[in-house]
Amino acid sequence: MLNDRELDIIEIIRKKNKCSSKEVFESISISVSYATVKRILTKLTKENLIATKGKGKGTKYLISSAYALIQPIDIEQYYKKEIDEREIKDSFNFQLITDVLNKPIIFTEIELHKLQILQGTYTNNVSQLSETEYKKELERLAIDLSWKSSQIEGNTYSLLETERLLKEKETASGKTKDEAIMLLNHKDAIDFIVENPDYLTPLSISNIEDIHSILIKELAIDKNLRKRRIGISGTNYRPLDNEFQITEALLSTCKLINNKDNTFEKALLILVLISYIQPFMDGNKRTARIISNAILVNNNYCPISFRTVDSIDYKKAMLLFYERNNISAFKEIFINQFEFAVKTYF
Repeated sequence: MLNDRELDIIEIIRKKNKCSSKEVFESISISVSYATVKRILTKLTKENLIATKGKGKGTKYLISSAYALIQPIDIEQYYKKEIDEREIKDSFNFQLITDVLNKPIIFTEIELHKLQILQGTYTNNVSQLSETEYKKELERLAIDLSWKSSQIEGNTYSLLETERLLKEKETASGKTKDEAIMLLNHKDAIDFIVENPDYLTPLSISNIEDIHSILIKELAIDKNLRKRRIGISGTNYRPLDNEFQITEALLSTCKLINNKDNTFEKALLILVLISYIQPFMDGNKRTARIISNAILVNNNYCPISFRTVDSIDYKKAMLLFYERNNISAFKEIFINQFEFAVKTYF
C-alpha cells in the first residue's frame, strides 16, 4: 500500500494535472526534504503510477494512464460498502482492452524482477529433475489446480477426495455427480494443455471455445458463446449481452494477448479478461485459469495451482476488476501464487 507521503504527492499531481518536482515540494503538506520528494517521484514513476513529460529541469509529472488500473486499493475497506453504495463502472469498458492494456504497464520493475528470479529458480530446479520426477510434480500440481479451481466455483470435494477421484476414479460419498465430473474435466483440460503446449498459440476464439468445451463436458452448460444476458452475484457490473459485442471483445483480447511479449502479462491478463467478458453462460473463470496456465506451460514457465488462495479473496479481487477496472488485488494473488508454485512443486 502507498504511504501518506506518496498519497499526498499523487493527490498534488492529480489536482495540478501536470507539475514539476519543485511545485510538488512546495505544495506537500507533510514535512519532507526536496531530495525525499525526488526519491518518491522516481519510485512512483517506476511503479507506473505517475508519468513524466520532458527532460532534465523541464521534467513535468502527471498521473499515468495506468493509475486507475494498478493503484493500490484497500480491498477490505472497499467491501465495507454494500453493493449499491459502491461507485463502480457498471458496464463493459472496451477502451480498457484496446487502449489501456496495450501498454507494458501491468507489473512494476520490482515485481517483474521478483517474478523473473522465481522463474529462474523454477528453470534451474526442473533441469535437475528426471522426466519421471517432473511428471510426478506436474501431476501433484494438476490435482491441486483441479481441486482449487473447482472449489472457487462451489465444488465441495476436499483435496484428499479430489486426489482419490483423479487417481483412482473413486467418487466421494454425499457429493453430486456433477461435482465429480467438474473435477475430472479439469484434469482432462490440464492434461490437454500439457500434451499440446502450443495449441493456444496464437490465441483465438475457436481454441478458447475448445478449452471451455473440455471443462463443461457432460455438464448441463451451453457450449459456444452466449447469446443472452447473464448477471453476476455480488456486483452491479453488467457484462455485455450482445453476441456480436462479445465476439468483438474476445477478438480484441486475443489480439492483445498475441501482441504481448511478456509471458507474465499474457498469463495475468487472460485470467482477468475472460472473466470480465463472461463469453460463456458458465465456466468462464475455469476456462480463464486453464488458458492462463497453458500460456505459462507453452513458454516453459511454472504453472500455477492457486492452492493457497482463499476463494472469497479470489472473488473479491475479480469483482474489483469488474467494478473499478483495477487489477492490483488480482495481480497480488497472481504473484503470490506463482511464488507458491515455484517453491512447492518444483
